[in-house]
Amino acid sequence: MDQEGARLGAATENSRIIPMASVIRAVVITVSDACSRGERQDKSGESLVELLIEVGAEIVETKIVSDDLEPLAEQLRVLAGRGDINLIITTGGTGLGPRDNTPEATLRVIEREAPGLVEAMRMETLKNTPMSMISRGVCGICSATLIINLPGSPKAGREGFAVIKPVLGHAVALLGGDTHHAAQ
Repeated sequence: MDQEGARLGAATENSRIIPMASVIRAVVITVSDACSRGERQDKSGESLVELLIEVGAEIVETKIVSDDLEPLAEQLRVLAGRGDINLIITTGGTGLGPRDNTPEATLRVIEREAPGLVEAMRMETLKNTPMSMISRGVCGICSATLIINLPGSPKAGREGFAVIKPVLGHAVALLGGDTHHAAQ
């Protein structure tokens, strides 16, 4: 394959060029009262930024917000509506604590759920820790933006990301309107 073909994607039997997955343009939001007050370092958000960069994502923005429900929902709504973002990953606020509001904020914003992502994350991370059973994270779509809730623990966030990493590029491409599938 020539350089132009390699840059654009793989050629099929018909020599039709299939574009590679859309560029992931991501925002990472750390949801933590302690981090938002400067009482704790944001290790989870930093870890997710590194993982996203490793898969070729462009980090558009990072934010640290409190666990307050309405401001978080509004932040998600505004970011998803901007048009220059196709992935929002939240970390934190997915547990059973009284201030863990990330799933509720996400559910107020998304138009369609993407339950397979959280099902896969819980199923796979359950092999490492029983704590995955008490993660309430959700995933879904708002406009053309995929929103994924990950736990606030850096280790749990990395493990969850590893599960969904293989499908992120394809998911973003689908949201961007690229619904052509290469022949198998």
